[in-house]
Amino acid sequence: MIFLDAAATTPVRREVLEAMWPYLTGEFGNPSSHHTLGEAAANALADARATVARSLACRPGEVTFTSGGTEADNLAVKGISLARQAADPRYNRVAISAIEHPAVEESARYLERFHGFIVDVVPVNRYGQVTPEALAEVVRPETALVSVMYANNEIGTIQPVAALAAVAHHHGIPFHTDAVQAAGWLSLDTKTLRVDALSISGHKLGAPKGNGALYLRSRTRVEPLVHGGGQERGRRSGTENVAGAVALAKALTLVGAAEQGEPLAAKVAGLRDQFIKTVLALVPGAILTGHPGERLPSIASFCFPGTSGESVLLELERQGVVCSSGSACAAGSDAASPVLLALGIEAEVAQTAVRFSFDSTVGSAELEEAAAAVGAAVGNIRSLSGR
Repeated sequence: MIFLDAAATTPVRREVLEAMWPYLTGEFGNPSSHHTLGEAAANALADARATVARSLACRPGEVTFTSGGTEADNLAVKGISLARQAADPRYNRVAISAIEHPAVEESARYLERFHGFIVDVVPVNRYGQVTPEALAEVVRPETALVSVMYANNEIGTIQPVAALAAVAHHHGIPFHTDAVQAAGWLSLDTKTLRVDALSISGHKLGAPKGNGALYLRSRTRVEPLVHGGGQERGRRSGTENVAGAVALAKALTLVGAAEQGEPLAAKVAGLRDQFIKTVLALVPGAILTGHPGERLPSIASFCFPGTSGESVLLELERQGVVCSSGSACAAGSDAASPVLLALGIEAEVAQTAVRFSFDSTVGSAELEEAAAAVGAAVGNIRSLSGR
């Protein structure tokens, strides 16, 4: 099997399993307990928090552990917006891009339905980018928060986060970015990015599913979504997932170590570019979606007019290539991707989308074989349909 769906999830790395194993077995204490087992768990949690903080170039107290990227996005969008509205009722708007992950968009829509917020959607250009000028046109004095993802999970387009954050800050508005797909490929230096909040998820980095983190800049007020014992500095109650926090920290450490040699992102980007070139040569009429240059090293996404995306997926899996028709979070939906529609792609064409996403272990031979399989699969489908 050639696995090209890493944007959905990645295999758990052995080093991560080994790091978290003690906290799933003998070191099973509750970090809030004041005895030896609890103190060992608390120390492990503190070490993990410090490691994650180093990866984000922030202070440990600015890291809140969550169950994953979705919870981190919810806490940022709902929590910051509600806290600002509680402090000043005039804050009743939230601005998001037209291609946000459902975790951000649905959080904003929740605020709209139940708290009287207005959701302002910032348009993107044909490559899926938000320009500072477009954001400046949308923000208002009543805007409580701006949330624009760092890199898109379907098309891989990278946003100019620092420039967008500057626009928000010019108007005194906090800025959040969903960095779930960017983690492992792009810098997560929160100072350089100038963000007030940033979300990551472990299972995109070689950690198990069910762990993530939210960076919250000091003095950024947030209303907790989960109430209880006041863990995580009162931002997220509930007994912490110590093993998950350790796993996330280890995964981030491994990513950082990989960048010390040949830059991993540059290597994978070169393989991605060759894959794109081969697919476009083998499939007449294929359309590359997303920005041609400002895109994640790990994502190559296409539309194949004259097919259906699901048919291509089935044919590729029959040939041993596993990929996706778009976001795994939209599984079961046969509607055209809102991300592709926001780029101005017609619905009929958008329904032919296929996404190929790579992890750090991908090789050139695998991608050559996968590209050949794409050419054969699309050719077979078009032949059967008479196109």
